[in-house]
Amino acid sequence: MTVPRDWHHPGTGADLTIAVSRHRAAGPARRRGVLMMAAGGPGASGLTRPADFAARSPAVGAAYDVVGFDQRGVGSSTPAQCQTDAEFRDFYAHDFRDRSPAALRGVLARSRQLVAGCLRHGGDLVRRLTTDQAVRDMDLFRALLGVRKITYYGPSYATWLGAYYATEFPQRIERAVLDSNEDFSGTWQHARGGLPKSFQRRFEQDFLPWIARYDTTYHYGRTAADAKARWEARRRALHERPLTVGALTIGPNQLDNTTIQSMYNARQFPQLASALRALDDWPSTTPAERTRVAKLFTSYLSPGFAAVYSSVTCNDTPWHGDLDYWLDRSAKDTAASPLVGARELAYAATCMAWPVSDAPRVRVTGRGLPTTLMLNSVHDPATYYEGARAAHRALRGSRLVTVTGSGDHGQYQNDNACVDGIVNAYLLDGTAPDHDVTCAAGPLPVPSGRRR
Repeated sequence: MTVPRDWHHPGTGADLTIAVSRHRAAGPARRRGVLMMAAGGPGASGLTRPADFAARSPAVGAAYDVVGFDQRGVGSSTPAQCQTDAEFRDFYAHDFRDRSPAALRGVLARSRQLVAGCLRHGGDLVRRLTTDQAVRDMDLFRALLGVRKITYYGPSYATWLGAYYATEFPQRIERAVLDSNEDFSGTWQHARGGLPKSFQRRFEQDFLPWIARYDTTYHYGRTAADAKARWEARRRALHERPLTVGALTIGPNQLDNTTIQSMYNARQFPQLASALRALDDWPSTTPAERTRVAKLFTSYLSPGFAAVYSSVTCNDTPWHGDLDYWLDRSAKDTAASPLVGARELAYAATCMAWPVSDAPRVRVTGRGLPTTLMLNSVHDPATYYEGARAAHRALRGSRLVTVTGSGDHGQYQNDNACVDGIVNAYLLDGTAPDHDVTCAAGPLPVPSGRRR
């Protein structure tokens, strides 16, 4: 699909290509229409997701043509480029917790280098990577599919994308499910500001008690406090002497990266715990264990993801605060919530150096929309519950399904019969709860070979 580079000034610059996909309804006689889904990030690929989505919810896959796409700048669409692989590795190669003057100068320099690379390689493309531009791509996709209205499903950043689409094209929405919600009622600066606390909460209140519970398996400490102390000791050791596994270097930031990534779903807790144990027992680990560790530690983001993430979050809404403000704030967040707080300055400095954006301000209200279904767990690290509640208040007429006892990111198709039942009834029959509701999460995972 070909789209204007700039929907507000068509004909300015070369058109862009948006890669799209469709999984046709398995039951044509019962076909309800089109369900458009999008990916999170911003920066993740949504192109291949429809087939898996339909397979995991067969009744929904029978009733809808499920369609997806790579957002502008992503994957098989016209891609954005900001960094080489080496520059991307170098961005995360140093210890974000190091607050020495030289280290802080390095953080600021690498963030400015990222912006310079975006403008050098991406030119005016990165300036047009906004949620507002993307929703217009979506509406062209809808029109080309030949339907008047769509049903929408979006997780994570795709909640922001879906909320903007519903605001700018309310007459095109039949139903919408927003799963694990960004706080799209405000700015990206405000939304990102809660992440240090929410990731630290997930780590300290969910993961550390879990690994301590299975101390006889992982030998990482009998209490959460013991496990945290051991994790911090390993981080200090990696700062002093990074570990080399083939071409991979595991330093303190890489430990942070992998821990952050593993907080998204409790099913990832066992593999993180096994990797932590392997790092502590490295001389005696087997080649197979080392291979598993290397695979886990190389799965964190990519230069392409970083290009789109930086572009959208810096373009969409204004960023405020001078360097002194961000140095002070990031120091406080590093001390209180270091897992993500330590890297706050690097991300903020990127948007501080970004050219002033002309993206229009979109205010989400829910006006003119049918009932929208919103899902969120109470300990979600990436789209924290406090932000989801603010988004819920802004999107008037929405219904919030709160998942208690969970911090998983992404609630639909996450083995929760209560959540899936509510969403399926809504998608298939249009039945929405009369009021906000609560679903309890299932138990946390059990290490292989152990009983509950």
